[in-house]
Amino acid sequence: MTINVRDLGVVDAAEWFRHRSYDYTQFSIEGLGRKKAEQNLTVDAVLPGRNVADTIGGIVDEIHAVNQRSEREAGVPLVDRILVVDADSPDGTARVAREHGAEVFSENELMSHYGGAHGKGDAMWRALSVASGDLVMYMDTDTKDFRDELVWGVLGPILTVPQVRYVKAAYRRPFKAGEKLEEDGGGRVTELSAKPLFNLFYPELAGFVQPLAGEFVADRELFSSIPFMTGYAVETNVMIDVLNKVGLAAMAQVDLGTRQNRHQPLRDLSRMSYAVLRAVARRMREDGRLDLSRDKRVPPSLNQFSDYLHAVATPDGLKLNEYVEELVERPPIRDVVKNYR
Repeated sequence: MTINVRDLGVVDAAEWFRHRSYDYTQFSIEGLGRKKAEQNLTVDAVLPGRNVADTIGGIVDEIHAVNQRSEREAGVPLVDRILVVDADSPDGTARVAREHGAEVFSENELMSHYGGAHGKGDAMWRALSVASGDLVMYMDTDTKDFRDELVWGVLGPILTVPQVRYVKAAYRRPFKAGEKLEEDGGGRVTELSAKPLFNLFYPELAGFVQPLAGEFVADRELFSSIPFMTGYAVETNVMIDVLNKVGLAAMAQVDLGTRQNRHQPLRDLSRMSYAVLRAVARRMREDGRLDLSRDKRVPPSLNQFSDYLHAVATPDGLKLNEYVEELVERPPIRDVVKNYR
């Protein structure tokens, strides 16, 4: 069911921000466990990972610790299943995850008739074929300073506010260069690509602090009804498709404090930004926000394959690197999995 933002007095991003921004300290593990039990809900945590053997064990342990506390105080675990979807990592990610008590799946074996997985977004989509929870929570697996509020905080609004169907994490991202630490210098693709694009073309989403955050939750019915783009385009496409599906008032964000991700090299961030741009442009065309009436030709970048030319200055002189970037869009999982429930 689509909830019109005007039903709650939310008429733009600023109004939405005031109505739908929360802090994790407004909730508690015990209180959320009771809410979950009252509503007879189950929760799956999906953790896509590639070469994260050094962090995955600690993250799974934190989820178990949250469950123990919830069971002690509320009688039920907060997370019913921990699903690690591994990219067949050579560093032993799958082995470590199993040793710490997670269910482990190979992203390439799930939905294998679609061929090999195309990165993070594909792994997240394929995970829905084995998820069974009423709520599905995605979590990044490369966090070194992982804290328990990253597990339960994002569940706060969806378990306590009846209208909310999708919740996104918000946090500060420090950036360390040598010995210098910038308190809020991380999230460069977010700040330089995603936020400007949303402000210009999807202003309804401009109130999200971390639109590309890997921690978010929704009911499985909602996730199963939307397509997933592969690779780094996935968070962008999910944000836009959820907006189109249920409306802004059914979306929320939660401040989870500070989170430290691994930092990518600048050249890799350029390609990530390109994936975000292509995802937004494709949705704009489909939503009628990109007018191609004067030129009936579809820009090559909106097709599945696109050349990405990256000009760089190196110690050996100027170089032009060429990459073939693939943007695959998987259909809604309920449309392709037999007897999906």
